[in-house]
Amino acid sequence: MQQDLVEGAQRGDQRAFERLTAAHHPRLFRVAYGILRDRHLAEDVTQEAFIDIWRTIRRLRDPAKFEAWSYRLLVRRCYAEAKRRSPAASVELGMSSEERVTRDDYATVIDRDQLDLGFRRLSVEHRTIIVLRCLLDMPMDQVAEALGVAPGTVGSRLSRALASLRAAIEADSRPPASAAVQPKVLT
Repeated sequence: MQQDLVEGAQRGDQRAFERLTAAHHPRLFRVAYGILRDRHLAEDVTQEAFIDIWRTIRRLRDPAKFEAWSYRLLVRRCYAEAKRRSPAASVELGMSSEERVTRDDYATVIDRDQLDLGFRRLSVEHRTIIVLRCLLDMPMDQVAEALGVAPGTVGSRLSRALASLRAAIEADSRPPASAAVQPKVLT
């Protein structure tokens, strides 16, 4: 079914492309949001990726590889957007802290916030590999295909990304050095 839609889109069939877009938009948006951590940017990047897909779909040699190819175009767009973004740009968390507290117990909220903070400290490349492998649960060979790298490279990048995430979470959970040493006040 998907291959028929891809082939139709390659022939210029807009309805086939609309059906492909509807089927793949949620998944591509999740990846973009996971990488960029901002809903508005993720939506913009996803739309730009679909424009790229429409413009270049005729160059796709194997319609069966549409999914990995579309991820590759999306990831490139995410990287470009991350480079354009200022380091001080605000990052949206998705729901207010009041909503989180009413939905989850306090400990779960703290864990989620620590994970989110640590994740935002990662490079775009590290976030990408974690999103594709862990969030989407893509097999290593598909991640490799989506990123255009060797499968062994995916494993090493994933290992480094997870180590960086652990380090970022641990660094955030340590008390500040100034809080550990309190100066004595002489009276």
